[in-house]
Amino acid sequence: MELAKRVQTLTPSSTLAITAMANALKAEGHDVIGLGAGEPDFNTPENILEAAQKAMYEGHTKYTPSGGIPALKEAIIKKYKVDHQLTYETNQVIVTTGAKHALYTLFQALLDPGEEVIVPAPYWVSYPEQIKLAEGTPVVVKALEENDFKLSPEQVEEAITGRTKAIIINSPSNPTGMLYSKDELEKIGEVCKRHNVYIISDEIYEKLIYGDGTHVSMAQVSEELKNQTIIINGVSKSHAMTGWRIGYALGDEKLIKAMTNLASHSTSNPTTIAQYAALEAYTSSQEKVEEMKVAFSHRLEKLYDWITDIPGIECVKPKGAFYLFPNVSKAVEENNFDSVDDWVKALLEEEKVALVPGSGFGSEQNVRLSYATSLDQLEEASKRIRRFVEKHQS
Repeated sequence: MELAKRVQTLTPSSTLAITAMANALKAEGHDVIGLGAGEPDFNTPENILEAAQKAMYEGHTKYTPSGGIPALKEAIIKKYKVDHQLTYETNQVIVTTGAKHALYTLFQALLDPGEEVIVPAPYWVSYPEQIKLAEGTPVVVKALEENDFKLSPEQVEEAITGRTKAIIINSPSNPTGMLYSKDELEKIGEVCKRHNVYIISDEIYEKLIYGDGTHVSMAQVSEELKNQTIIINGVSKSHAMTGWRIGYALGDEKLIKAMTNLASHSTSNPTTIAQYAALEAYTSSQEKVEEMKVAFSHRLEKLYDWITDIPGIECVKPKGAFYLFPNVSKAVEENNFDSVDDWVKALLEEEKVALVPGSGFGSEQNVRLSYATSLDQLEEASKRIRRFVEKHQS
């Protein structure tokens, strides 16, 4: 069978590859600690589970409008008004089958063949692939580790060509956990405004920020930039609802309408029951969200100290999300491995700790560790990594 060229060029997910290896070792009876998970280890809060059950028994099991139920759209609008002082209308919101689907639909609606999207590296693995699937061109720009993995306005300016359609800003970031300040966004926004470049603001981790950091959306910087910004968000990370698959986009009415029309011919509507669960998530107490945030913050402090104490491992301390993205190049060299990928594979085989190599995120010197697991597991994983590094030191 001859497959379509669009799928022949897709790069397999490095996250899934390492997960498959870890699962195979687990099936053989090994005690594997997986630090590759991109989801909270908490269950969805009880009141949300109850709301989903109530929705089912009340008969909310039929089709809904393709762009989402009006009540959920209103809840999303209210959330952005309260949290970020941003005003949207219902025709500027689409509810999607997860934030990933919001991004996929956006690229399909926004890009013509050959149009470029600036993608800061390290990047979330699906950005370049989704752009390619829309026949666009991902333009990867390396965000330097010494600048906390953030692009400078000069880098953005240099990357823009006559074909540039958009730039992605993911803050807090997966995989680095970095966070753009308002001042940094203003400077990048000025460049985008001058060149009429759309800003895709992926805010899926906005509720998971630690210390004195504050989330700022590019849409908050100015009314002009709000009109050029498409916000992507969802309940997966903030409310431990990854499997419910509810995301959304806010932005220009014309673009949201096009995305809604496209969704009507692909997924129809997001799962009805999950929409009512998300409605409960946004209209009820946010106490559980805060509890998860406190737990993640505590884990970050502990894991950061444990990991940076290992010889040859350095790490920019993240301000959000639930990942560390340490540079392990010195450890890899001192351990006599040819690449980080080889080092990660050997670590899994010998010490049964699963990390994700940074190559999948466009950064060959790093690895991603998720601290969305218990402190006991994180401490044990840190001990095993140290043992592995010390054993292989030349």
